[in-house]
Amino acid sequence: MATKTLKVLSALLGYPTPELQAAMPELKAAIDAEALLPAAARRMLAPLLGEIESGDLYDLQERYVLLFDRTRSLSLHLFEHVHGESRDRGQAMIDLKAQYEAAGLSIDAAELPDFVPLFLEFVSTRPRAEAYELLAQPAHIFTALAERLRKRRSAYEAVFRALTALAAAKPKPDEVSALLAEPDPDATDLAALDIAWEDAPVRFGPEAGGGCKDGLIARVRAGLRPAPGVAEAMPARGPRGQGG
Repeated sequence: MATKTLKVLSALLGYPTPELQAAMPELKAAIDAEALLPAAARRMLAPLLGEIESGDLYDLQERYVLLFDRTRSLSLHLFEHVHGESRDRGQAMIDLKAQYEAAGLSIDAAELPDFVPLFLEFVSTRPRAEAYELLAQPAHIFTALAERLRKRRSAYEAVFRALTALAAAKPKPDEVSALLAEPDPDATDLAALDIAWEDAPVRFGPEAGGGCKDGLIARVRAGLRPAPGVAEAMPARGPRGQGG
């Protein structure tokens, strides 16, 4: 059974568009009707819902780009926080895309498989217990993103708190701490952003794989099971189209 709440959370992390603004009353109603989120999580989402519904579209789009496109530590691509620029990232992308396609889900050529809204769209099609297990696997990433957004006083924090609340298991503190130890420059600090976006060296040999991070993303990949008969198109996005 599809989980509407996850579809809503996926939509909220998409690029702001007039269509998204117009859909806000319906999205609010879906969250309330399904009542999967704890009351505290629904209350925390209210400011973001209100901002997107009534805010100036250009301001919303500028804020979105500064947060999620310009700031590497807030990237909405899961593997950015796990593989970085290592060679393992390409194979992880291929594997994840294959899992989506096996489930009957089509992916826009402009988007990468590890884009969080796309991942959530897939998870929303899975049986509820399995969906919660899938959310638990990148929960350390969601928690780190929530903390970074809290530091910026961003209402988008609420989306990642909601995802963590739905996850079947909470992330280990050391995994979250490892992510939060990474550089987190302000979007207006151009020099720091340039350094953060510099390509990390590609590693080969026995030390290239393994380790905590690779093990975590392997669990994300292993948890994605094909869903024969499911055919659901991904929602359209705004004109970002950048790689992760």
